[in-house]
Amino acid sequence: MPGAEETTDQPVSEERLIQARLDKLERLRGRGIDPYPARFKPTSDSAAARATLDSAEADQGQGAKSETLVLAGRMMARRGMGKAAFIDLKDASGTIQLHLRKDVLGDDYALLDDLDLGDIIGAKGPVFRTRRGEPSIEVHSLTVLTKAIRPLPDKWAGLTDIEKRFRQRYLDLISNDRSMEIAKMRADMVASMRRFMHDRGFIEVETPMLVTVPAGASARPFGTHHNALDRDLYLRIATELHLKKLIVGGFDKVCEIGRIFRNEGFDLDHNPEFTTIESYEAYADYNDVMEMVEQMVSSIAQDVTGSIIVPPAEEDGEPIDLTPPWPRLDLREEVKKRSGIDFVELDDVESLSAAMRERGIHVEPGANWGRLLDKVISDHVEPHLMQPAFLVDYPVEMSPLAKRKPGMDGIVERFEGFVGGHELCNAFTELNDPIDQRQRFEDQERLRREHDDDEMDRLDEDFLVAVEHGMPPTGGLGLGVDRLAMLISGERSIREVILYPQLRD
Repeated sequence: MPGAEETTDQPVSEERLIQARLDKLERLRGRGIDPYPARFKPTSDSAAARATLDSAEADQGQGAKSETLVLAGRMMARRGMGKAAFIDLKDASGTIQLHLRKDVLGDDYALLDDLDLGDIIGAKGPVFRTRRGEPSIEVHSLTVLTKAIRPLPDKWAGLTDIEKRFRQRYLDLISNDRSMEIAKMRADMVASMRRFMHDRGFIEVETPMLVTVPAGASARPFGTHHNALDRDLYLRIATELHLKKLIVGGFDKVCEIGRIFRNEGFDLDHNPEFTTIESYEAYADYNDVMEMVEQMVSSIAQDVTGSIIVPPAEEDGEPIDLTPPWPRLDLREEVKKRSGIDFVELDDVESLSAAMRERGIHVEPGANWGRLLDKVISDHVEPHLMQPAFLVDYPVEMSPLAKRKPGMDGIVERFEGFVGGHELCNAFTELNDPIDQRQRFEDQERLRREHDDDEMDRLDEDFLVAVEHGMPPTGGLGLGVDRLAMLISGERSIREVILYPQLRD
């Protein structure tokens, strides 16, 4: 068909393809057609059109046609020449075939000469079923809504360049149905999460993104300078401390779904900006939070996918069963079983480092004891936690904001949830003893100086003052929304579930 530059057998430079489209744009304008009209009101989409046909056939039988519908979308493929043509029209709900005939459209049929793949068009007509059984719109009128100047990626190869997929996410969404499916699934997942928390009585709040002290986690912050105030500020690395101040203020249940920023590298599991849900519940402990997590994750999976059995990220992996309850595994016992290291006995940097070297575990120069143990857990324990499980009861050195466990010296009531070999969440029975909390923050500041480690948690005086006014016993949670999206979608890379991941230049 004339004008279909994407169907040529010979490679053509992008500059020539663009120029050909510009020429068609001018031809449309020369015929008095506005290629970028301000208004067009669809009455249906592709999915609804298919449902309308099913309803018409149920009422009228085979050969039925629906009432007249108006659809709009992007032209993704075109077939046929002469007096009849077919176009695949893609909208937000899917794709439907348009059937265009010269004897129906009259002079408007000539519009096809100046259309290209990627153009956005509107079509009006009833939906019917072709002899091949394909639901199609019998087009009675055709409208140019947007003339695309640049061609889409090759229609057969699709958008296969990984970096280009993420840099030009709009092309990825146009070309890859899977990418659109994941984006919609994530939105459904967050909506389900909000419903779950609301139903349990949590109030969703918003806390500052720009903070004076980047505390509440062990992470390196992004810094900036506020000109009017003439002071340095930081992008938050957690929402924890501000949320706990609301518990002090009288809220019993608060949560926030929001963006977190950490000045770190990126890999399959990490992006410098990511989304978490943090929640805090007065008069709850980490056992209550564990029950909430397993119920929340399984109910979200059921809402979004229709099942609490999710596919594995690896082709040879096993499906993941999210059915509660999840096992509670003692951290000390798991570390001993998987690595042979007893961190209670090896309670200093030198002895733990030596044990790690004996087992071929990398020892980061200058790392403190807690960071070394975290490396042991990451290397030897996490990869074995494919089915959902909670690791419970961590050393106090790794958990400056968690409450001590009664009867267990040096251990705090903390758990981390793991699924598919990756950390999903982190939670505590929150420390509400202001004297103990101040001492731990001071210890963190000392370690940060001694080890020159700007990822250590920081002392936030305003938070300490708040706790000194009295914070009730509280259970707190931080859960990675992106990690949950990876789990439910079966994707291995965090970049697949974030619409705009951070990329190298």
